[in-house]
Amino acid sequence: MTVRKAKATTSNVEVHLDTVSPKWKRAFYGMNSRIERAAAAAFDAAKKPSAFTRRLFEVSVILTDDSEVRRLNREFRRIDKPTNVLSFPQIDLESFKKSSLDVFPKNMHIPLGDIVLGYQTIARETREQKKTLENHTVHLVVHGVLHLLGYDHMRDKEAKIMERLECDILESLGYDDPYKETDPITKDGKRKRATQNHRK
Repeated sequence: MTVRKAKATTSNVEVHLDTVSPKWKRAFYGMNSRIERAAAAAFDAAKKPSAFTRRLFEVSVILTDDSEVRRLNREFRRIDKPTNVLSFPQIDLESFKKSSLDVFPKNMHIPLGDIVLGYQTIARETREQKKTLENHTVHLVVHGVLHLLGYDHMRDKEAKIMERLECDILESLGYDDPYKETDPITKDGKRKRATQNHRK
């Protein structure tokens, strides 16, 4: 198990990267720094309570395998199968008040939550969707952080807001829109919305 603790690119979020499964070892070039950068960018871009600007936060990204993700999915969501990413927020933003942060000592990094990624499912989706492992993983990290910050996609309006923000964040990092793909029928290079869009 490899644990990295690295300061991300923002002034008030720290990203902890925990590589639990050896399947993630050298999964793609610059994996650790690219994941940390993506998590920090998602934190920065998301709308947050104004009280967040005066405190320090931390996000944990756990790289594991399908068996662990399946266990967590079964235990916490009553769904007995693996998935690509799970998010476990530590702060309830639906009932958030400024005083919610007062329980944490000043200058302490407040735990925002954990993001857990399962290697085999992500690798399979990468092949099926004809993406690179890097692009897909970075997208799911961004997706997971936004969940920690209260974004969701249960309703169409919420999904559109979340997907648009994901695309903007990924574009700022130099990645393509993950919800579009070349139309294999026309073969003219036009882009269309993918039928599978990771709504987990």
